[in-house]
Amino acid sequence: MPGARVARGERVTLRTTEEEDMRVLQRMRTNPELKVPLGSPVTSRGEMESEWPRDDDADRFTVCLDEEGAGPGPPAESETRAIGFVTVEDASWRRPELGYGIVQEVHGEGYGREAVALAVDYCFRTYAHPAIGAGAFAFNDASRGLLESLGFSEEGRTRRDMFVGGEYRDMVQYCLLREEWESDED
Repeated sequence: MPGARVARGERVTLRTTEEEDMRVLQRMRTNPELKVPLGSPVTSRGEMESEWPRDDDADRFTVCLDEEGAGPGPPAESETRAIGFVTVEDASWRRPELGYGIVQEVHGEGYGREAVALAVDYCFRTYAHPAIGAGAFAFNDASRGLLESLGFSEEGRTRRDMFVGGEYRDMVQYCLLREEWESDED
C-alpha cells in the first residue's frame, strides 16, 4: 500500500511509493496503450522487484484516490486506490525532472493534471532550483497539453530520442520557471 501522504489536492493524494505499489507501475508498463506513451520497456514483476529499492535520489510518489477518512500516515487498503505515479528526478544536483503516468481507466478525468500540479508545488517548496523540467513524446498530445495547461513552455526537441513502439520517437522538452509558478500562485 502507498505510504505517508506528501501532498493532498481536491481529488488526488501523493503518497510515498512503497514496494507494494509496483503492481500499479507494472500494470501501466505492460498495458500496450500506455507502454508506448510512457516509453517503458516491458518489465516483469520480478525485474521491477529486483530494482527495489532504487539507489537513485529520485522522489517517488504514488497518485491515489483516498477515501474520506484516510489519514496522513499509511492508509488501510480500503482507504485508498493507487491510480498512477509521479517522480521527481535529479533534484539533488540539477534541475528537477518530472515523470508521470496515470492508469488508463481514469484518463481524461483531470487526475493527472492535479497530480502533476501537486508535484510542481512540492518541487518548488522543497528545492531551491529556479526551474522544473519535464518531457513528453511529440505524438503524446494529452501529456503535452497537461504540461502546457500548467504553464510549462516548450524548450526544444530531441529528435529520434527513444525507440518505442517499433520506431524512433521525438521527445519534446518543457520547462516551468520558478517566477512563472510564483506568478500563478498570486
